[in-house]
Amino acid sequence: MTIQTAKLSDPAVRAFVSAVNAHDREAFLALLAPGATMADDGSDRDLDEWTDREIFSSHGHMEVENESRGGRALIARYRNDSWGEMRTRWTFTVDEHGRIARFETGQA
Repeated sequence: MTIQTAKLSDPAVRAFVSAVNAHDREAFLALLAPGATMADDGSDRDLDEWTDREIFSSHGHMEVENESRGGRALIARYRNDSWGEMRTRWTFTVDEHGRIARFETGQA
């Protein structure tokens, strides 16, 4: 079962998923706190390089199946042109200004 993006609990996470699915790099970058970081499968990655490769140039798309931690942890079916579809987990750290300071993803 999929949770509609509009029904996700955390506003920053909801905007993140919306920007990914719309392939809206400008909206995506506006959500990130200055100095935001990310990790994939437990290893820190260069955020700009990773998001370009895994989201924007490869048409990434998230279908959220489950949320926890007040909407800051997701299980989603993620697909892109490079890897096809896989079940992934996402966790988000949101700063006091409602911007994403860090996100981590990996296979679920």
